[in-house]
Amino acid sequence: MFEALIDPTAGATLSGGATALAPRPADLHGRTVGLLANTKRNAEQFLDAVADLLATEHGAADVVRRRKLSITDPVPADTLAELVAACDVVVVGVGDCGSCSASAVADGLALEAAGVPAVVICSDAFTVSADAMARLQGSPGYDYITTAHPVAPLDADGIRERARLALPEIVGTLTSDGAAAA
Repeated sequence: MFEALIDPTAGATLSGGATALAPRPADLHGRTVGLLANTKRNAEQFLDAVADLLATEHGAADVVRRRKLSITDPVPADTLAELVAACDVVVVGVGDCGSCSASAVADGLALEAAGVPAVVICSDAFTVSADAMARLQGSPGYDYITTAHPVAPLDADGIRERARLALPEIVGTLTSDGAAAA
């Protein structure tokens, strides 16, 4: 039985306006892809599978991996600065609970505000939390993608399959060509 209900947007500050999306590259060929994983089980494995697919199917050249130490806290300033300096695009995830979904959306918006295209991946059970954070940040309707819940108990084959299924939306969100085709 639950003893308390936790608000995943608690502590977030209301943004003064909508975050403008960073300009998208036409494609991912030769690009450096950042992966910002949280501490949820299988988040890093899911993002690694996405990176493998982006390299083999879309020509991504390099990967920068970073891991947040807390699912609920915003991306640390130094980690954000590293991703902004080193990456052409960033994949954030995996939001597989209410708090981490809200935090992932906040991280995606922080990357966008810093000029780096980002795609946030959340499991479909937590769209309410993700949408609430987008509204709180002044960006209602922020485009993130969903994968079926849950991600945590998947085996290696299940992770690869989920990444493969999410790939078209990931590419579509990160690129101008993909966005036009989507």
